[in-house]
Amino acid sequence: MLPIALFCASAALGLYIVLGYPLLLGLMARRWPKPVLKSRQRKTVSVVIAVHDGERFIGAKLDSVLALDYPRELMETLVVSDGSTDRTDSIVRRFAPQGVQLLRVPRGGKCAALNAAIPQARNEILLLTDIRQIVEPESLQAMIDCFADPSVGAVSGELVIHRGASHDEADIGLYWRYESWIRNRLSDVDSIFGATGPFYALRRELAVPIPPDQLLDDMYLPLAAFFRGYRLIVEPRARAFDYPTSRETEFTRKARTLAGNYQILRSYPALLGPRNRMWFHYASYKLGRLALPWVLLLLFVSSCFLALPWRWFLLGSQAAFYGLAAVDPLLPGGFPAKRLSSFARTFAALMLAAVWGLKVFFVPPRSLWKESKIGGLPR
Repeated sequence: MLPIALFCASAALGLYIVLGYPLLLGLMARRWPKPVLKSRQRKTVSVVIAVHDGERFIGAKLDSVLALDYPRELMETLVVSDGSTDRTDSIVRRFAPQGVQLLRVPRGGKCAALNAAIPQARNEILLLTDIRQIVEPESLQAMIDCFADPSVGAVSGELVIHRGASHDEADIGLYWRYESWIRNRLSDVDSIFGATGPFYALRRELAVPIPPDQLLDDMYLPLAAFFRGYRLIVEPRARAFDYPTSRETEFTRKARTLAGNYQILRSYPALLGPRNRMWFHYASYKLGRLALPWVLLLLFVSSCFLALPWRWFLLGSQAAFYGLAAVDPLLPGGFPAKRLSSFARTFAALMLAAVWGLKVFFVPPRSLWKESKIGGLPR
């Protein structure tokens, strides 16, 4: 009876994490939404961009920021160069006549760069954004309007991934849309558990110093506001566009993100207790993501002890799925089963990334930062 109980429990939990909770969340967001009180606002804004060796992107990024449909006299733009060794600094200096300020700091990582830049910011709202994503002109005003609601502490933009050309880029794009849907519904219910790192706004008064080895500044900063009673929301009208990434790049990013989630639990143990008003959602979503690979492992092991013929049927089904993932690199792009094998490989890679994230307990956290390999870049 024990193998059957373990199999049923692991199957039910796995289905709940992947499908059941999102469906339940969607129902809760529809039945019990918590609207944000929006109205036209004109608050002062400090745009902060941390960059290391970003010569490929920084010019287009600053053009995008300067094209924001928001009064220029209410904005300042501060680029903090984290020990850049390429032409980043010289490109930024070309924007000085348009009010862009350059702050150069020794190489210390993104969190150290933000810690240096944020105290220099003079305005009411911090707009924290990365260099690669291009933002829509109306995005900043859409974000600022949300701060009319005094309960809102941070506002995330919507990150839109350009359609990928390859199967793996398309699969990553599909996964990102799945994750974005969950984040939007969490925002409808109350709060997300961080922010969209490449593009979010935060009340300046809520900013706190970030531990230099923190992997997820975009969780650490907003969660400080969350535990002061503020909401962390998504504004779908504020959009930033990014290039598709490969499966290998997404594996590295996801491993770093999940490693950062372990760090966040150490920094904010209250996430597991009654002070977390979103405890049910945190357990179902964030802890569920960390637990899912082990749930699937238990599902496979418990299948080995089931009675025949169920044992061979269930083991064969799981083996076929993981086998498709294993042979996907060998299949040509036009092969009929490529779509399914590519999906299986992407799913398996994301599960391995959750396990790989445990490295954070054994290696320096900054060693998990890797440069992203981006597809679809203009030549």
